Amino acid sequence: MKKSEIYKRLYKDYSKKYLDKILISAFFSILIAGSTSSIAWLLDPAIKKLFIDKDQSLIFLIPILIIVAFTVKGLSLYFAKATMIGVGEEVKKKLQFDMTKSIIRADTQLIDKKHSGKFISNLTYDVTHVTNLLSHALLTLFKDSLTLVGLLFVMFTQNWELALISIVMIPLAGISAKSLGKRVGKVTTQAQEKSGFLTTYLVELFKNHKLIKIFQKENYENSRANLYLEQLKDKNKKIQVVFVRMSPIMETLTGIMIAILIFYSGKLMAQNKLDINNFFSFLAAMMLAYQPVRSLSTLNMVLNQGLSAASRILPIIDNKNKINDSDISEDLKVEKAKINFKNVKFSYNEEENKVLDHLNLEFEGGEMTSLVGHSGSGKSTILNLIPRFYDIDKGDILIDNQSIYKTKIRSLRNNISLVSQETTLFDDTIKNNIKYAKDDATDEEIKEVAKLSHCDEFIDLLPHKYDTIIGENGIRLSGGEKQRISIARAMMKKSSIILLDEATSSLDSETESKIQKALSILTQNKTTIVIAHRLSTILNSNKIYVIDAGKIVANGKHEELIKNSELYKNFYEKQIQK
Repeated sequence: MKKSEIYKRLYKDYSKKYLDKILISAFFSILIAGSTSSIAWLLDPAIKKLFIDKDQSLIFLIPILIIVAFTVKGLSLYFAKATMIGVGEEVKKKLQFDMTKSIIRADTQLIDKKHSGKFISNLTYDVTHVTNLLSHALLTLFKDSLTLVGLLFVMFTQNWELALISIVMIPLAGISAKSLGKRVGKVTTQAQEKSGFLTTYLVELFKNHKLIKIFQKENYENSRANLYLEQLKDKNKKIQVVFVRMSPIMETLTGIMIAILIFYSGKLMAQNKLDINNFFSFLAAMMLAYQPVRSLSTLNMVLNQGLSAASRILPIIDNKNKINDSDISEDLKVEKAKINFKNVKFSYNEEENKVLDHLNLEFEGGEMTSLVGHSGSGKSTILNLIPRFYDIDKGDILIDNQSIYKTKIRSLRNNISLVSQETTLFDDTIKNNIKYAKDDATDEEIKEVAKLSHCDEFIDLLPHKYDTIIGENGIRLSGGEKQRISIARAMMKKSSIILLDEATSSLDSETESKIQKALSILTQNKTTIVIAHRLSTILNSNKIYVIDAGKIVANGKHEELIKNSELYKNFYEKQIQK
């Protein structure tokens, strides 16, 4: 994306809405420019009348006017900055919301490709730089350019020859800033990358803190943390060093300018072409112009930082999902909830081999069907294709003879519940986790599904009952308790299709028995597709598919498969031995 396109986009989507506030800030910038210029201008009559002519008639007026000028400048600076701070925070919130909304709606495949820590870095590090571009940089442009124009006017009023000499400093500072700006943009990109690595590492650190302790890897993780922090420090240090490089450049240019001005002013005074009051007024204007020239010279660097960050943020916001409703999509009409896979071919990446190859499956409505096979055979992929977390490469998937690719995604997923072995819960109350499936669920409905899923047994023992905060991903609950809440949430949805990746193999027999009872209630008269880990589930299934390397190698009832499938027989015998 070109710089001009980024500027247009940021203005159209983020700044335009706050144009009235930006104009208010511009108005205060005019007051800042006027009051700063008047301070320099007032030195002319002050020196001439009070010190040279020794005229006492203005001895009160000029000091009062100087006080007024400084007061107006201070108040205007406050209101200008406060206004743009407000604009900046609004823009920041809008950027972060647009990014979050895009991430929430994004295809699963996109989220799987990039670590969550990198997205977090985009949301924090990059957004801050774009906000600086749209608030701080914009205010600097208004305030300092107007102030510089005002001071140049005073300088030309006092002596146009000296003013011409002085303005040579401006293009020289601009040339230096341009080359430094390119450097800042490059280093900012590198710093963002290091920030992403650090955030990614921190996410992993919190997630695996028990693993670190059990393997006694504290020292190893300390060294890794130090490495990531050192790398980020070095990049941030480089950015700051590039910024301060303008200081010696500006100081040197200013020193040269003052030396030339004193030399030339001395010549003009000797020729009676310049009065002392004009010189001091001019010198004050030039010294006051130092700050806006310096700010404007570093503005290019701030712009490059913001543009570099925007070039990473906008593609995330603009991401177009590959999984969308078609133009002919209609609501899914579910009667029996019978599911058919027709010659389905699928791979996660074009470079990879097919995960599923010419797969034909039939899941009868209202019945339980089990998927059995080794890890990596394609069982989870089958479950992920039904709610369109991923789209197939070829073939079709039908529900009651309706292609899921011709039905509205919202309508499709409204009829599906998923209970995964990787139970996902929010750091919220038990009540809110259960009612996540139905926002308007009443307390009675919540208690009913909690009872059916055997959640009430442990909820009633908690000090705050249903209002208990369960921690990040339910960290304060046992594995069986988390699984039961997950089942209660699925019950609350009352969908026709249940996708079940069993997670009872690591639970004690009593907890497993309760979960199995809860699952039998959840799946009663529902089309249930289950990745079977337990013998009890296999035996209760109406039909079993044996999957190997993305293909169906056998199917039928338990008794048939024991006789006809060696792969299934081995799987069954291993289950008996457990």
